[in-house]
Amino acid sequence: MTSRHRAEARTHHPSAGFAQLLAAEWIKLWALRSTRWAFPGAAAVVVGIAANGSLADHRNWPDYHEGIRAYFVPAWAIRDVFPLASAMVVMLVVGTLGALCVVSEYGSGLIRTTFAAVPARRSVLSAKVVVMAAVTSLFGVLVVAASFAVSQAILSGRGAHLSPGDPDVLRSLAASASLAPVSALVGLGIGVLLRHGAATVAVTALVLLLLPSFVSASEAWTAALTYAMPFHAWSQLAEIPPSFHPPGPFEPSVFHSWAVLAAWPGVAVAAALAVVRRRDL
Repeated sequence: MTSRHRAEARTHHPSAGFAQLLAAEWIKLWALRSTRWAFPGAAAVVVGIAANGSLADHRNWPDYHEGIRAYFVPAWAIRDVFPLASAMVVMLVVGTLGALCVVSEYGSGLIRTTFAAVPARRSVLSAKVVVMAAVTSLFGVLVVAASFAVSQAILSGRGAHLSPGDPDVLRSLAASASLAPVSALVGLGIGVLLRHGAATVAVTALVLLLLPSFVSASEAWTAALTYAMPFHAWSQLAEIPPSFHPPGPFEPSVFHSWAVLAAWPGVAVAAALAVVRRRDL
């Protein structure tokens, strides 16, 4: 083929730009039925958990003794916004979605078509990462903001509410919102590594939810393992002192907890980018 013919071929078959890859990944994400019901379903559950806990505290407020009331704002009021159950729902649902956005393509064979059309595999995966991170970040912000608004509106009836400008409140809300993109990208990375639906979902749940329950912070080395988990990093950042329990001797700094939340998706995506280029379909 002459240089002229090659130029004409490039003219008639232009390579996909990154913006086009982003558009394609956006379409593929929302083409999944699981995406269309999982996001609104998870949001409804998380906001419902916040409303239920706040209503319980509002109802029980006259029975709380002075010790509880003294600690309620801010320590307990912030827990009503995004308690442990909400974190588990977000990590499980959004982590699973991150995994499914990859393994569904491998399962259906669509990934072969995608890589045949765009041989630059890392570009395809990078576009998928950007779309998933953007969508889940927005989801995290919206669902945490809605939970905060609902819970604090209920607690305001007892004068036990918080405002976003109170100390450490924005840090706590940001940590809770970050769980969505962190979980999604960890699930996505595991999906690229395993490429099997059931195994990927199981390993994602194991890493995000089950492993943190197997370790404790009783010793220095177990504390290092404990606080290296994203779940415990979120817990440290979301907690606002004072609380009934004094800090342990090995509790990490705020910087350490943010670094853990950043490291998990970073390592997962880096591993996926390294594998996707070399592995056969």
